[in-house]
Amino acid sequence: MFHEPEFWVAISFFVFVGLLLYLKVPGMVTKALDERAEAIRKEIEEAARMREEAQRLLARYDAKRKEAEKEAEEILAVAKQEAEAVVAEARHKFEEMIARKKASAEEKIAQVAQAAAQEVRGRAAELSVSVAEDLLAARIKGAKATKLIDESLQAVKEKLH
Repeated sequence: MFHEPEFWVAISFFVFVGLLLYLKVPGMVTKALDERAEAIRKEIEEAARMREEAQRLLARYDAKRKEAEKEAEEILAVAKQEAEAVVAEARHKFEEMIARKKASAEEKIAQVAQAAAQEVRGRAAELSVSVAEDLLAARIKGAKATKLIDESLQAVKEKLH
């Protein structure tokens, strides 16, 4: 029995197990495993807490994004309304300017027409006077003719002006 290797292996095994028990290795292993399990549990809890916090942050940022999109749409709507108002005002001012220029042009045309009419009347009067002068000169001669012509010219000039 003492010569067999199996016996010494068994004795060594029991001494080793006894030594492990004496040094409280199973308690240390259990304690280390418990500590490791506790650390893993804490890490899992921390990860779960961080996940919840990340989800809250995501929800908050998603809400802020939606709010920013809504605000951007409102800003675009206001800008579009303002642009339409500016265009309408510019169109109105342009139409007013065109109306003023048209009125000014029509007034100038009327003035030119009136001036032309006056000039035509003046020339017609001068021509009439000249023709009348020639006719009277042919019919009336002498001092009487000169007097009549002068009186007629004076009367026509007074009526024209």
